[in-house]
Amino acid sequence: MQKPKKLQPGDKIATISLSWGGAGELPHRYEAGKRQLESVFGLEVTETRHALKPADWIYNNPKARAEDLMEALQDSSIKAIISNIGGDDSIRLLKFIDIDIIRQHPKIFIGFSDTTVSHFCFYKAGVTSFYGTSTLVGFAENRGMHPYQIRDIQKTLFSASPVGKIAANYDGWTSEMLDWSNPENQSVARKLELHSGWRFLQGSGSVKGTLLGGCLEVLETLKDTDLWVQAQGWKGKIMFVEVSDFMLDPEYFGWIFRNYAASGILHHISGLLLGRPYHNQHWEAYDAALIKILKEEGLTDLPIITGMDFGHTCPTFTLPYGVMAEIDSEAKTFAIVESGVID
Repeated sequence: MQKPKKLQPGDKIATISLSWGGAGELPHRYEAGKRQLESVFGLEVTETRHALKPADWIYNNPKARAEDLMEALQDSSIKAIISNIGGDDSIRLLKFIDIDIIRQHPKIFIGFSDTTVSHFCFYKAGVTSFYGTSTLVGFAENRGMHPYQIRDIQKTLFSASPVGKIAANYDGWTSEMLDWSNPENQSVARKLELHSGWRFLQGSGSVKGTLLGGCLEVLETLKDTDLWVQAQGWKGKIMFVEVSDFMLDPEYFGWIFRNYAASGILHHISGLLLGRPYHNQHWEAYDAALIKILKEEGLTDLPIITGMDFGHTCPTFTLPYGVMAEIDSEAKTFAIVESGVID
């Protein structure tokens, strides 16, 4: 995997709308994210050509969205690209994406949820990208970014040293939804919920593997496309997944993992990470489904950590694709043992 160059204060970055056009619909929320990116990290923030178009226009022009990504990659003045928000139709961009351009211009690219599709484009190109927060979410957090989120971005995107051990955010987590259409809510801090720690469901000793995964529902849209990674391609990987804010029914959750078992994916991975569900909904049922399926598959030694701080709750830590990580089931730790960026 090619690693992109690290960020430095003063660098110019571009925001992009690859799925839902929320940045154009919610200018005050977007400006809050832009302002906090500039003030906290010292970055110069610009927008790709169509990033602030209305949501209907964004939806109706998937080719233009893909062109924005290609243009930002080829613009030598832009050092990183940040997804504004997820959505539900990034899959429509695939026929317009030039994998060679991604390969020839490795840059930091960060986002989550529906952005999973774009991450798999980078993965196919052999370029490390970053499953993490977005402009309208963590960077635009009400009343300022969470310290946990700031530290994560600094050590993951601004340093070429190994990321190291990732700690649970015991300051608390939130998925409280304060209406983004009301500008006054931007000054209201969201309520933090008590953090009960990550759950190490099973496994012994320590295992290492490179990181690969994304949003569970979005991964389903990638199956049988040129981007999908077949079972052998998951060998030795630490799979990370999280469910969207649609709060996937546990029965469907189980069906998806039955497919991963039947296809051989679960038999090839070296470990599994599950992000905290939105509102922490269904977490007990999800854990129970994993334990049941893996027991029936004879995979009771596969290390699993659930309830982790990535995905649709805030704040989050960032997962670099294709980068080596380690699960230590005895010490109950998780670490990203190399850097996701270079000097």
